[in-house]
Amino acid sequence: MSFSPLSSQPDYNGLVKFLVVPFLESPDSLKVDSEISPRTSRVLIRVAIEGEDKGRVFGRGGRNIQSIRTVLQAIAQASGHVAHLEIFGSQTAGRDSAGDDKPHLSRSAPRRPSRSRH
Repeated sequence: MSFSPLSSQPDYNGLVKFLVVPFLESPDSLKVDSEISPRTSRVLIRVAIEGEDKGRVFGRGGRNIQSIRTVLQAIAQASGHVAHLEIFGSQTAGRDSAGDDKPHLSRSAPRRPSRSRH
Protein backbone atom coordinates (compact mmCIF):
# COMPACT_ATOMS: atom_id res chain seq x y z
CA MET A 1 0.00 0.00 0.00
CA SER A 2 1.44 3.38 -0.95
CA PHE A 3 0.67 6.77 0.48
CA SER A 4 -0.84 9.21 -1.95
CA PRO A 5 -0.55 12.86 -0.98
CA LEU A 6 -3.65 14.95 -0.58
CA SER A 7 -4.65 17.31 -3.36
CA SER A 8 -1.87 19.66 -4.37
CA GLN A 9 -3.57 22.72 -2.86
CA PRO A 10 -5.72 22.14 0.25
CA ASP A 11 -8.63 24.52 0.78
CA TYR A 12 -7.16 26.27 3.81
CA ASN A 13 -9.98 28.83 3.97
CA GLY A 14 -12.61 26.09 4.02
CA LEU A 15 -10.68 24.07 6.58
CA VAL A 16 -10.33 27.05 8.93
CA LYS A 17 -14.04 27.83 8.62
CA PHE A 18 -14.88 24.18 9.33
CA LEU A 19 -12.72 24.23 12.48
CA VAL A 20 -13.64 27.71 13.80
CA VAL A 21 -17.36 28.21 13.03
CA PRO A 22 -18.59 25.80 15.78
CA PHE A 23 -17.08 28.15 18.40
CA LEU A 24 -18.74 31.31 17.05
CA GLU A 25 -22.04 32.90 18.04
CA SER A 26 -21.95 35.07 14.91
CA PRO A 27 -20.30 32.99 12.15
CA ASP A 28 -20.99 35.72 9.57
CA SER A 29 -18.34 37.90 11.23
CA LEU A 30 -15.57 35.37 10.49
CA LYS A 31 -13.12 36.48 7.81
CA VAL A 32 -10.46 34.09 6.50
CA ASP A 33 -7.69 34.79 4.00
CA SER A 34 -4.78 32.59 3.01
CA GLU A 35 -1.73 33.02 0.81
CA ILE A 36 0.64 30.34 -0.39
CA SER A 37 4.15 31.47 -1.22
CA PRO A 38 5.32 29.29 -4.13
CA ARG A 39 8.95 30.15 -3.47
CA THR A 40 9.04 29.07 0.19
CA SER A 41 5.99 26.74 0.37
CA ARG A 42 4.83 28.83 3.31
CA VAL A 43 1.09 29.24 3.90
CA LEU A 44 0.00 32.36 5.74
CA ILE A 45 -3.55 32.06 7.07
CA ARG A 46 -5.17 35.18 8.50
CA VAL A 47 -8.35 34.92 10.55
CA ALA A 48 -10.41 37.89 11.76
CA ILE A 49 -12.86 37.25 14.59
CA GLU A 50 -15.13 39.85 16.16
CA GLY A 51 -15.84 40.48 19.82
CA GLU A 52 -16.20 37.78 22.45
CA ASP A 53 -16.02 35.01 19.86
CA LYS A 54 -12.25 35.43 19.92
CA GLY A 55 -12.14 34.14 23.49
CA ARG A 56 -14.23 31.11 22.57
CA VAL A 57 -11.95 30.28 19.65
CA PHE A 58 -8.86 30.50 21.86
CA GLY A 59 -10.47 28.48 24.64
CA ARG A 60 -9.33 28.01 28.19
CA GLY A 61 -5.56 28.16 28.29
CA GLY A 62 -5.43 28.40 24.49
CA ARG A 63 -6.39 24.75 24.03
CA ASN A 64 -8.83 25.31 21.17
CA ILE A 65 -6.53 27.49 19.09
CA GLN A 66 -3.61 25.12 19.69
CA SER A 67 -5.70 22.23 18.38
CA ILE A 68 -6.69 24.26 15.32
CA ARG A 69 -3.02 25.12 14.67
CA THR A 70 -2.04 21.45 14.99
CA VAL A 71 -4.63 20.35 12.42
CA LEU A 72 -3.59 23.11 10.00
CA GLN A 73 0.09 22.25 10.39
CA ALA A 74 -0.59 18.55 9.76
CA ILE A 75 -2.56 19.25 6.57
CA ALA A 76 0.07 21.72 5.39
CA GLN A 77 2.90 19.29 6.08
CA ALA A 78 1.12 16.52 4.15
CA SER A 79 0.97 18.93 1.19
CA GLY A 80 4.58 20.05 1.46
CA HIS A 81 3.73 23.40 3.05
CA VAL A 82 4.48 25.12 6.34
CA ALA A 83 1.42 26.79 7.90
CA HIS A 84 1.40 30.02 9.92
CA LEU A 85 -1.88 31.11 11.52
CA GLU A 86 -2.51 34.74 12.52
CA ILE A 87 -5.59 35.75 14.51
CA PHE A 88 -7.00 39.27 14.44
CA GLY A 89 -10.01 40.67 16.25
CA SER A 90 -11.62 43.70 17.77
CA GLN A 91 -12.25 44.49 21.39
CA THR A 92 -15.72 43.89 22.78
CA ALA A 93 -17.92 46.93 23.45
CA GLY A 94 -17.62 46.45 27.21
CA ARG A 95 -13.86 46.75 27.05
CA ASP A 96 -13.90 49.95 25.02
CA SER A 97 -15.39 51.93 27.89
CA ALA A 98 -13.87 55.22 29.00
CA GLY A 99 -12.81 53.71 32.32
CA ASP A 100 -10.29 51.51 30.54
CA ASP A 101 -8.11 54.49 29.61
CA LYS A 102 -6.58 54.54 33.10
CA PRO A 103 -3.36 52.66 33.63
CA HIS A 104 -3.84 49.44 35.52
CA LEU A 105 -2.00 49.35 38.82
CA SER A 106 -0.39 46.14 39.89
CA ARG A 107 -0.50 45.24 43.53
CA SER A 108 2.35 43.70 45.39
CA ALA A 109 1.94 41.13 48.11
CA PRO A 110 0.87 42.53 51.49
CA ARG A 111 3.75 43.40 53.78
CA ARG A 112 4.22 41.52 56.97
CA PRO A 113 4.62 43.58 60.09
CA SER A 114 8.24 43.74 61.13
CA ARG A 115 9.23 41.89 64.24
CA SER A 116 10.78 44.02 66.88
CA ARG A 117 13.78 42.49 68.56
CA HIS A 118 13.90 43.09 72.28
